[in-house]
Amino acid sequence: MLEFLQICIGGLVVGSIYAAIALGFSLVYRVTGAINLSQGGFAIIAAMIGYTLGVSFGWPLWVAIPCAVAATVAIGMALGAFTFVPALERLSNANVLMLTAGLLTMIEGVALVVWGSQPYAMPPFSGEAPLVLGPIRVPTQAFWVFGATAVCITALWFLVAKTKLGKGLRACAENPAAASLMGIDVPRMTLLSFALATLIAAIAGVTIAPTTSLQFDTGRLFTISGFVAAAIGGIASFPGAVIGGLFLGLVTQLATAYISSLFSTAIALLILLAVLIWRPSGLVHAGLSKRQDTRDEVKAVAHAAKLPASLARPLAAVALIAATFVPFVVTDNGILSGLVIAGILFMTLMGLDVLMGYAGQVSLGQAGFMAIGGYTSGYLSINYETTPLLAILAGIGVSLACALVLSVVTLRLRGLYLALATLAFGLLVDSCAVGFLDITGGPSGLVGIPSFSIAGFEFATPRAMYYVVFALDAIIFLGLTGAMRSGFGRALKAIRSDQMAAAALGINTIRYKLAAFMISVTLASLSGSMYAFFFNFLSPEMVGTGRSLELVAMLIVGGESTLLGGLFGALLLTLLPTVFQPLAIYKTFASGALLVASFLYLPQGLYGAVVQLAIRLVRSPREIAPDKTASKEAASETSVRAL
Repeated sequence: MLEFLQICIGGLVVGSIYAAIALGFSLVYRVTGAINLSQGGFAIIAAMIGYTLGVSFGWPLWVAIPCAVAATVAIGMALGAFTFVPALERLSNANVLMLTAGLLTMIEGVALVVWGSQPYAMPPFSGEAPLVLGPIRVPTQAFWVFGATAVCITALWFLVAKTKLGKGLRACAENPAAASLMGIDVPRMTLLSFALATLIAAIAGVTIAPTTSLQFDTGRLFTISGFVAAAIGGIASFPGAVIGGLFLGLVTQLATAYISSLFSTAIALLILLAVLIWRPSGLVHAGLSKRQDTRDEVKAVAHAAKLPASLARPLAAVALIAATFVPFVVTDNGILSGLVIAGILFMTLMGLDVLMGYAGQVSLGQAGFMAIGGYTSGYLSINYETTPLLAILAGIGVSLACALVLSVVTLRLRGLYLALATLAFGLLVDSCAVGFLDITGGPSGLVGIPSFSIAGFEFATPRAMYYVVFALDAIIFLGLTGAMRSGFGRALKAIRSDQMAAAALGINTIRYKLAAFMISVTLASLSGSMYAFFFNFLSPEMVGTGRSLELVAMLIVGGESTLLGGLFGALLLTLLPTVFQPLAIYKTFASGALLVASFLYLPQGLYGAVVQLAIRLVRSPREIAPDKTASKEAASETSVRAL
């Protein structure tokens, strides 16, 4: 019993931090209807600044901690003003969610550059000695955590419920359009909610810092845990966020103590998936929600850039010839290996483009299916000497079976709940990859995977694998191009534009979404298998949640709804660290910054920019003049006929 109480105290400490992070999620969601995934990033930035000021510079903690919180809030307000607020005016909520994922990655990149990858430990505020309450020992830092969380909850309740400013926030939460008509500055309220969420995250970060190891990517753990807690309790409910955070902290600590630390996360995620099935809005009903008798303004969907047929065919021929001779020109094995990796990732990016770009279904767990395919094919090849082709097919089969189970949840969900379900699935696969030691090798990875071979011919070198991957990419691209130009592709575009209107037109939205999901899963599994065969090794980090976010960044940077755009993003984010080795430490920051910049300033991606440039280069004044003359003649002819 004593041990159980001690574990529960630890769970409540952790749960208090999750509750604070979840409060930030709930606040921003209630005001804007969007999810801010950068919450955990601000928590770790505040903790790192507090460590630098308090430990490295020797400032007193009572000075260092408030300064760290203030600096973090200032950073958050600047980022919110220049990224989050403008994004809400021009992007859908799903795209805003992915933009904030880019902000999180960018913040992690800054932390990596400034503080490195080594862990840091901050001293407790009130000394190391615990408070002894009979047989129970409570760390003194736990009281700081409880107190900070209680202050955040009380202050937020008072602000929202008892002040004029809170009335403005509640008006924006209920109906932003009506609030604007009543004279409320909605963008300012949006920025205020973002700043308040940053303040809560910063306070949580500095108070939890003495109880955990601080690293540049610890913020991702805070973000995921806070997001899961908010979803379990109710994303639109302040009490739900608190209850969800405390519940999640207790479950993870009890599972760690009585089952295994390797599966504590998996258990929490299974609970989340169960909640999404039976009560998607969370366990606690929101006291205030957006009105259901009004419809939010539909954001314009940018048209994908397309090359004219007169340009597409010759450029495709040139690209095909150039790609064929690349291995003879590129002699550096490092760069050639980077090209192979980019080609392998391009497979899963084409599937992700079908799902996200064409069907409009957000997926943050694509790497989870890469892991399933890679581990299945690798395990069969090592332990049963299964041929690579059969192992790949088996991996695809297992992935499709898991996808069918997941579709029970995902096909009922839309928007942020769909993103949360796919993220939870990816994290669940991560947990299993670490926990199933006999199958996956655990954290050390699966070693000894043979090279890819067909009929006795082994493709063990980067040059040989280049041609295999190149052939697969070409076949998949041609097949999907034909499919997207058919009625199937047009149906997916209709679903992306307006799912309700598509259903009203007789389109079976569930069937088409399921088909797009299965295409995405198949290609992800194939990509994961080729990844394992190329490296002769597979570890959880190679196909973890970080890889899923990186795939989203590659697709957005390259260009959605183009199929080919993902290749541009994959080449850029894969080859830059290889070609410029001294700049490799900036890869994480560049990935996040490019994702944010693409959403805000390059909506058609790199592919769209290249297409527009190519069209401008081939056009000449002589070609433009006849077009204008012809248009004038046509207009005059039309007017004559009208007379």
